[in-house]
Amino acid sequence: MMNRRQFLARSAMFGAAAWLAGSPSGRLLAAGAQGKALGIQLYMVLKSYQADPIGTLKTLKSIGYTEIEAIVTTTAATLRDQLKETGLSCPSMHFDSLGFDPGVEAAHTLGAKFIVSSMLPSIMQKEQGANAPEPAYSLDEAKRTAEYANRLGEKARKAGLQYAYHNHHREFTDVGGGQTFYDVLLKETDHQLVQFEMDCGWVHVGGKNPADYFKANAHRIALMHAKDFLPGAGGKDFPGAELGRGTLDYKPIMAAADRAGLKHCFVEQEGPFSRMSDLEAARIDYAYLKPLR
Repeated sequence: MMNRRQFLARSAMFGAAAWLAGSPSGRLLAAGAQGKALGIQLYMVLKSYQADPIGTLKTLKSIGYTEIEAIVTTTAATLRDQLKETGLSCPSMHFDSLGFDPGVEAAHTLGAKFIVSSMLPSIMQKEQGANAPEPAYSLDEAKRTAEYANRLGEKARKAGLQYAYHNHHREFTDVGGGQTFYDVLLKETDHQLVQFEMDCGWVHVGGKNPADYFKANAHRIALMHAKDFLPGAGGKDFPGAELGRGTLDYKPIMAAADRAGLKHCFVEQEGPFSRMSDLEAARIDYAYLKPLR
């Protein structure tokens, strides 16, 4: 899914950050600097991170991000030490690449409180074996997924963590009775065991309004991904857009999210990064979203 260019030299990024600080956008950022923390999903800048871990994390910190949501590509201990060196915290991590039990151990190492599945229906499919059918996102599958999520939530609770379910667009498939797959998950998962990480960009692609879900589900959606796509995204083509340059207005979304008890917000832009580097996109995303946070 990634097609990322080499990141800009760190000195260039620092220069861009200095320019931003003196611009009208920068002054607006300064006015909102005392607001809530803003994070970024490490996946977004993975190419840059793999090429220069410390340099990339320092650049994110210089832009203004204070939190990252982790995916572990080396070891959790290595990432923990890198975050400590660069002054970033890690309140949440995705466990798909590790498996749930190793993910619990990694979360403890990183100091994360939330352990998140990126694509739970696909995880369930893989556990059924190579011949298992592709997830159908049917009503029956929604009920099975909710039951599985409850089991993960119980295991997470016993480990001192909170499990959260991250969506893509297919969760907004109509399953009959005026409800979507996602609606069934919300209804049939235990509120104490299962929280949600709403990926707002994918909600929008699925034909729904993220703000409506926040308004209707107070204290269920603890985490969110701020994401957008270029106009015309659909089918198998979902080119990411910098926040403020796509199709979503995040002002009402952030207002609804905060009223609903959102705990952590992570920027995550999909590639390909053909218009600019991933780190430059991260700077633009921050400049747009921070005043709303």
